[in-house]
Amino acid sequence: MVDFKALKSYWPLIQFLVPLAITNIAIDLGEQALNRGIATVKEDRKEMLASYGLAYSLMKFFTGPMSDFKSVGLVLINSRRDRLKAVLCMVVAGIIAFVLHILIAHTDLGYYIINKLHHVNDSVGNKTRRAFFYLSLFPVLDAMAWIHSGILLKHKHSLLVGSASISDVVAQIVFVAILLQSNLECVEPLLIPILSLYMGALGDATIRKMLSFWWPLALILATQRISRPVVNLFVSRDLKGSDEATEAVAVLTATYPVGHMPYGWLTELRAVYPAFDKNNPANRRTGGASVTKSHIKRFTLCCFLISLTMCFILFWSPGVSESILVHIIGVDESFAQRCITPLRIFSFFPIPVCLRAHFTGWLMTLKKTFVLAPSSALRIGVLVVSLVVLPYMGVHGGTLGVASLLAGFMGEASMVFIGAACVYRRQKSDKNKELVADGENSSPMREVNPTTELDSIQELGEGEGHRGP
Repeated sequence: MVDFKALKSYWPLIQFLVPLAITNIAIDLGEQALNRGIATVKEDRKEMLASYGLAYSLMKFFTGPMSDFKSVGLVLINSRRDRLKAVLCMVVAGIIAFVLHILIAHTDLGYYIINKLHHVNDSVGNKTRRAFFYLSLFPVLDAMAWIHSGILLKHKHSLLVGSASISDVVAQIVFVAILLQSNLECVEPLLIPILSLYMGALGDATIRKMLSFWWPLALILATQRISRPVVNLFVSRDLKGSDEATEAVAVLTATYPVGHMPYGWLTELRAVYPAFDKNNPANRRTGGASVTKSHIKRFTLCCFLISLTMCFILFWSPGVSESILVHIIGVDESFAQRCITPLRIFSFFPIPVCLRAHFTGWLMTLKKTFVLAPSSALRIGVLVVSLVVLPYMGVHGGTLGVASLLAGFMGEASMVFIGAACVYRRQKSDKNKELVADGENSSPMREVNPTTELDSIQELGEGEGHRGP
């Protein structure tokens, strides 16, 4: 018989995560709509899709570290003064990103990064740099939203964060539909998804302490965001800049949002531990039910199983993934067939993503994010090794890119797990030392029962909301 009283403790977790999960899925749908804005052009659709994909992935790399300021807002900001300092950091970061966009778009630096390194032809290179220039203002606009998202999540207003993000996506889809009816398709088709992206964006502690908390998370997210440009680079070079290389990059551009959709929302699990931490001054009981670490662990496992099931239904059921690509993104049948194998590899991404999110959230609660820094180096190392080795095993194109990404994800998740295990062992050792010291300082007439001492340790572990991951 179901114990509804016990299930009541999970309701705050569901209320918190569901809006963020829906938001994450909606963002992937919005990205598919942006891709459709390119895929429906009458000429050079694969070239346009590849150019937009290269520019968009590079832009996401520059904006990636800024998005982890959401974690700063979630954990560290407790006053207006803290908020002002965080906003100042974001403004500076946005201006730096804007300057880098202009340099890449209009100097030889961009020609070297895009044309030479990626081995793309001049037509694709010119379109990519032009798209990158059009995207130059987006990091500044995007930066301002992240810090306030974290502050809202701290007070458990995930519904507001979700509603704002979904409104952005709706605006993007609407403007894609409107712009496709204009003559912009003939004048400058690259502006269709980019202007829609801007329309969506317009719809919505101490500095040292903030930066020390933020930089490991920023480094990790920068590593995650640079993974796509690195994959595009190696996949394109592997095929020597030929037409197959352009098509492979187009395949990756089309499959990223589709493959990310069933598991991407698991990343939001890392906000659960900080949001329900007992040391969070904004934390309060909802409906008389408290949320413990045991509830969070079981809730995380449930989310993982849901994501894994979604992946296998979407990518292994005959005709489902092809239908998404043909009817939502607007590619042809033969192109969709090339995307099947990469999408099936995406089915295994929930494993590392869920592990990484769970342990990252716990470490954020402890403010020990520095432990996460080595995972970014391992991810890039494993990614590059895979991109170099797999072609010798006959793996090329989009399959090479996604398989290498999975290897990088697994390496990163393994390192996060090792780091969390080290912190947990250190905490356990320190706690045992404290108990021994307390025993030595107690009265010699007081007898300590071993069973009673063990019970004390267990009660202490349950009392501390974040002692173990």
